[in-house]
Amino acid sequence: MSEAKVLSSYLLGDMRVEYLQGSGGQIGLRLVPADVPADPAGSDDVDSLVQIAVTGSAASGGFASGHTLRNGASVGTLRYQDQTRTDDASGTTVVTTLGTPEGLVLRHVLVYHPDRRALRVRTEVENLGDKPVSLDLLSSFSLMGLSSLSQGSSQESLVVHRIRSVWSAEGRVVSEALEDLQLETSWSRHGVRAERFGQTGSLPVRKFFPFVAVEDRVSQVTWAVQLACPSSWQIELYRRTGSLCVSGGLADFEFGHWRKTLGPSARLESPWAYLTVGRGGLDAISQRLVDLHQEDFGALRQGAVAPQFNEFCTTWGEPSHDKVVQMVEAVRGKGLKYFVIDAGWYADPLNGWERSHGDWVVSSDLFPEGLARTVEVIRSAGMEPGIWFEIETCGELSRAFERTEHLLTRGGAPITSGFRRFWDMDDPWVVEYLADRVIRLLQRYGFRYLKIDYNESAGVGCDGAESLGEALRQKVLATERFFRRIRESVPGLAIETCASGGHRLEPSVLALSDIASFSDAHECLEIPVISANLHRVMLPAQSLIWAVLRKNDGLKRVVYSMAATFLGVPCLSGDIYDLTPEIWASLERGLEFYRGVVGVLENGSTAFHGPRQKSYRHLKGWQGVVRTGASGDQALAVVHSF
Repeated sequence: MSEAKVLSSYLLGDMRVEYLQGSGGQIGLRLVPADVPADPAGSDDVDSLVQIAVTGSAASGGFASGHTLRNGASVGTLRYQDQTRTDDASGTTVVTTLGTPEGLVLRHVLVYHPDRRALRVRTEVENLGDKPVSLDLLSSFSLMGLSSLSQGSSQESLVVHRIRSVWSAEGRVVSEALEDLQLETSWSRHGVRAERFGQTGSLPVRKFFPFVAVEDRVSQVTWAVQLACPSSWQIELYRRTGSLCVSGGLADFEFGHWRKTLGPSARLESPWAYLTVGRGGLDAISQRLVDLHQEDFGALRQGAVAPQFNEFCTTWGEPSHDKVVQMVEAVRGKGLKYFVIDAGWYADPLNGWERSHGDWVVSSDLFPEGLARTVEVIRSAGMEPGIWFEIETCGELSRAFERTEHLLTRGGAPITSGFRRFWDMDDPWVVEYLADRVIRLLQRYGFRYLKIDYNESAGVGCDGAESLGEALRQKVLATERFFRRIRESVPGLAIETCASGGHRLEPSVLALSDIASFSDAHECLEIPVISANLHRVMLPAQSLIWAVLRKNDGLKRVVYSMAATFLGVPCLSGDIYDLTPEIWASLERGLEFYRGVVGVLENGSTAFHGPRQKSYRHLKGWQGVVRTGASGDQALAVVHSF
């Protein structure tokens, strides 16, 4: 690190992006609100805007080895080459180019769209040398200068917000003072302070969402970051001699067993990161990041923002033609757009749905006439038919489970998690097999809605590349390519992403989805709490929320469940045969009300009210969520009392 001077500065909306240069040539990136006075003297030290580690290079010292790969010898070799700014109708792009002695060229790409309040950033690396170079770390972003913007001491002013997540309790905010994370500098500024967190595996939202925010509570300024990464990822909070720095991207060799070898002329793009800064706390500034999700939520996807019925919590994985007919009659004329046949349509009734998926042959016991007649019944009631698949895995009772030459392996053995194995989605045979079993089935029967589930993680990685983590990255990107193939092959199809509920609620998968399952908390009282949590990381118009209705539910319970769905998109299920006319009348009023507020959910911002809940299983007090439309002339308030 070294003393900084301003290389360039750009005003992008209400944010100012500053590129700082150290005396040794290092280039750093600082992001501040536009109304914060410029600091031409560069009072902070420079921390590189790209973090890399070439295999075998020295760690930084200061007890960093095994703790962080940031700021090792490889970063010290980075040299500034040039910077270009391009402005066109879509916005502004700034490309900063760095080089290394090994012949690597690194392009730091920053993109800003004028109607958004956040930036996209990633790193592109290309080997222009004549020898292969292996990387153990490549960041998508790296921000420096996160410090108190007020005059005077910055002690006890910075708070780090992370969003934790576990099955059926997604999106819990955890806020910790910088001092509690031991991110103060030492007395001599020698020892490295680092907090590296993330997840390893193919469920990107597990333990944590790929998100962090740092709030200066004195100046009331908050920086926030979200990664668009569908595989193993990490975010690092780092401090040694100056202000707090934060970086992130693919999980590195130490954290996620990722190593990538770039031969001559080979190149690699890191996942996109979303960055923003603004006046306000976590709840306000997180909405700026969600703004960027609007770019992927176009007119085609808005067709999925409609109430549906999913029979899973009615049959619990045992659908049949006769049951579907009965359910269709119960929900006919209720204003629901989709009727979704969930898991089990392929199953041997004796063995259940979870262990037999993967062959994707319609069960002749459950659907004696195939699916054509069933789909016709759904359409005759004015609803669009939908169906469930778990495309990437196969259960132990399926024939697919034994196709080990086409399954992911680790150490030469098939990766088995519980009773599931995983297709190699980069294998051409697998792609064509799934095209036949999945895409052609959708086309044959005219399904208009596809629910794609994913109920296990492949773990730290798999065979097939120079490292387990790199192979996993490639396989998960192949899954995303198959998602795109489905959409191209079945125009107008609405796609729902589910991963045991919310394990895939990150931007790259959401960009491929019309809608996503918010959680597997199917009929829990904590549904409104989880649903509200997700407003910080995704568009509510993409959040599909269960309203599971039971025959013994009183009117108060039904209203509670229905009101929770106003925080996203309603998905009805449960004992619909046995609901009283009074209950149905209440539900229909709720659905009519919902149709009037869809615009606010599609485009707006959310504010949160009420005490933070400690125990999700034993709620106390109340919660209020106010969603204000983009035009400012409409607002939706949803209040729950516990």
